[in-house]
Amino acid sequence: MIYIFMGILLTPVVVLGFLSFTAKPPHNIGPNNGRLSDCPKSPNCVCSQASDDLHFIEAIVIPENCEEPLKRMREIVSKMPGATVIDERPDYLYAVFRSRIFRFPDDVEFLLDDAAGVIQVRSASRVGKSDLGVNRSRVEQIRARFHHANLN
Repeated sequence: MIYIFMGILLTPVVVLGFLSFTAKPPHNIGPNNGRLSDCPKSPNCVCSQASDDLHFIEAIVIPENCEEPLKRMREIVSKMPGATVIDERPDYLYAVFRSRIFRFPDDVEFLLDDAAGVIQVRSASRVGKSDLGVNRSRVEQIRARFHHANLN
């Protein structure tokens, strides 16, 4: 009886773990003509270039005194829990964040938009439909750290 109960409890854990490690990076990572990819219809993505309220989040404003904003962004992102920087270019930064328990991957992109004086941002979960607001919260944490770093 206890084995059946443990099997019922462990099955979702095993399935979630399997999903997190088999999730492949999306094919649409990277800038295309000065834009980041659109979010899917699911609510587990935010993007500063989205045209709908569900997915839209403000771009990160670059303070006037900030030199090399993507270098500063890389420093901030690389110190955050679960983050791994995957790609870094003069105008683009791509990192993967993995959740602590199930190691779910989220793809986070930053695109320097010098003309607008902002860093465009997109954060999307690879697995599942809902992220319980994790991507939006992460971008807001990054925004706060970016602006705090520029005050010093």
